[in-house]
This record gives sequence, C-alpha cells and structure tokens, in this order.
Amino acid sequence: MKQVKILWLVAALFCATTAFGKDIKTVVFKTTPEMHCNNCETKIKNNLRFEKGVKEIVTDLGDKTVTVKYDADKTTVEALIKGFAKIKYSAVPVTEKKEGEKSTCPEKTTCPEETEECCTPSK
Repeated sequence: MKQVKILWLVAALFCATTAFGKDIKTVVFKTTPEMHCNNCETKIKNNLRFEKGVKEIVTDLGDKTVTVKYDADKTTVEALIKGFAKIKYSAVPVTEKKEGEKSTCPEKTTCPEETEECCTPSK
C-alpha cells in the first residue's frame, strides 16, 4: 500500500512539472488578402486550428488581425505562416509575446486593398 502511495506521488509530481514546462506564446498576424468578412474569419479558423501546437485562434474583423496562441515547443511563427499559405493567405506577425507578458501594440498600418478571393469557402 505504501508503494502505491509513493507511485501516485511521483506520478503527480511528474505531471505537474510537465504542465509547467510548456512554452505558450501568442502572436498577432495581419493577413493579405485582408480578413474583411465572416467567411474570411471562418476559413482562417477552420484551417489554422489543424496546425500543430495551435491552442487558440481569435480573429478581429475590426482590426483585421488574427491572434494565435501556440505551444512554442511544438511549432514556430514560421510554421504558422506556412499554415496561412496553405489557404492562400500571406501573414505578417505584428506582435509576439510569451504568455503572461504585457505588450503594447504598434501603430496601425495601412494594408492592401480588400480582395474577394479570400471569401471563397475552403474545401
């Protein structure tokens, strides 16, 4: 019985150290073509969520940005950019931060004109 308790204690400690060891980061992207409608939003969310390490995707039509929370041990910003390219978007990181860090957003920039090609549903 004592061995079982020790085994549970060791397992709990192992799980706790593994959980705290994750390197969760957040990056904000601007896309070309610009995300300007609900179909664009849906297309990005439905496809980018399958990229390895992606934890959360938040889109903002007002700012035309995509915020991705990801596990940096499993993926990189470059890999996420390639994920955008699979659905015919080019993405440029605007800000990047580790979880818990505060950051100030840079001044808003002008983006290329809107195009309709992003609004076609993906297959």
